[in-house]
Amino acid sequence: MRGVETVLFLVVIATVVATFANRLRIPAPSLLVVAGVVVGLLPGVPPIAVTPDVISLIVLPPLLFAAGEELPWRDLRAVGRPVAALSVGLVLLSAAAVVGIVVAVTPIPVGLAFVLGAILASTDPVAVTALARRLALPPRVQALIQAESLFNDATSLLLFRVALFMVVAGGAVSWGRTAGEFALLAGGGLIVGVLTAAGAFLIRRRTEDPVLEAVVALVTPYAGYVLAESVGGSGVTAVVVASVLLGTQAERLTTARIRLQVGAVYRTVVFLLESVVFGLIGLQLPSLVRQAAGNGAWWLLQALAIAATLVLVRLVLVFALSALRQRRGGQRVSWQVPAVVSWAGARGVVPLAAALSLPVVALDGSAVPDRDLVLLLTTAVIVLTLVVQGFTLAPLVRRAGIALDPADIHQEQTEARLRLAEAGLDHLEQLAETESAPGFVLDQLRASWQARINRIRLDEDTEPADTTRYDAYRAIRQETLAIEAVELTRLFELGTITDATRRRVQRLLDLELAGLSDDE
Repeated sequence: MRGVETVLFLVVIATVVATFANRLRIPAPSLLVVAGVVVGLLPGVPPIAVTPDVISLIVLPPLLFAAGEELPWRDLRAVGRPVAALSVGLVLLSAAAVVGIVVAVTPIPVGLAFVLGAILASTDPVAVTALARRLALPPRVQALIQAESLFNDATSLLLFRVALFMVVAGGAVSWGRTAGEFALLAGGGLIVGVLTAAGAFLIRRRTEDPVLEAVVALVTPYAGYVLAESVGGSGVTAVVVASVLLGTQAERLTTARIRLQVGAVYRTVVFLLESVVFGLIGLQLPSLVRQAAGNGAWWLLQALAIAATLVLVRLVLVFALSALRQRRGGQRVSWQVPAVVSWAGARGVVPLAAALSLPVVALDGSAVPDRDLVLLLTTAVIVLTLVVQGFTLAPLVRRAGIALDPADIHQEQTEARLRLAEAGLDHLEQLAETESAPGFVLDQLRASWQARINRIRLDEDTEPADTTRYDAYRAIRQETLAIEAVELTRLFELGTITDATRRRVQRLLDLELAGLSDDE
């Protein structure tokens, strides 16, 4: 029962924290971690022990899937080369650097230091996506940050399995075995991801029930993850591949009405899972600190050294690759983009899941040395990166000046809406010329589409400092829709319409009101 109470408590805390995060323009994951640490330090709070299955099997798949769906295929292809370099080269370099610093400043043996290096070598897609979601980054920079965090897990997972084999089984590393392991991890995850996406696409194309559609959408990441892990592949890779493929087919999967409902359900699930997992990360740290009370405060200095090493290695490699790429392209070397990419390297859910999966005893029955210290350092580094980089990433983006101007974003959206409306009006004109539809129907539709174009142009022509006309238009529309809602309630109370009719008409009014809110 304590576990259920903890989850419910985290959801309540997350709701409050998310409200303040939006007002303060602070990433919710960073604030959630801080709230979790504060709650964990309160007297009387029981120790929190998170099991590996809770993170890797319940929380991770849907969060990875949501992050992958947000990655456009067009932008992914544009950043393919730097993503490949960072997903392999940076992971290997980061792991080696962590091994060196861990051996130098901690009592952890070399084998387990290799395990810790593999755990912390890759950035976390869930944390990075959550941190970057509210930043108006240029499309290619956003794609680079997200794609790197999504695709570097296969490399770090391979390193983790090799290191774990050395520590637990006491075996020597075989290059042939390592190559086969990597092929199985990456290839198996890729194949299962493609099959999962194909199966989900076929099912969702034939589903017209919004409830079933939501269930299929929620089950898809779990199915891909479990199937890939069962055949020895990477469940993370399978979920990422399936999400990217399905994300490219979002408009073909189902109807607009079902897309709205499924999107709302999925956003709710993602919010709940992110709330629980980032809150648990913060809550777990005080418990781990109490368990390591005999080591004094050395763990904090060790965690700071590891986190600083990871940041420094990332800064050096990203700046070096960026300078080389800019010089080859004949461009002036700049610091803005590489600085933002370097700083967007938070650790989070994936490293935590890997650390929790570290066994307590080796195959020979002996205890794995310093396992608790590895878990403590992993959690501490995660908290440090989420808090420090999370709180400072937005100011860095503003200082670098690479964020998209809100006015430009608004202009692009307005232009797109206008182009769509004009295309629709052109189609109606063609129907009128060929007399393919009744004239009175076409007249009504043309008047409606022309009104839409006039409304968009009114929005476009309104200066940011003088929005009086458009605000008045929106206010009158909202007031008129409110009058319609009152009349709908009156008709229901008089018994003129049934409850089913009331609900359906109310949904139409809500959709129109939501459209006005989006215009804001």
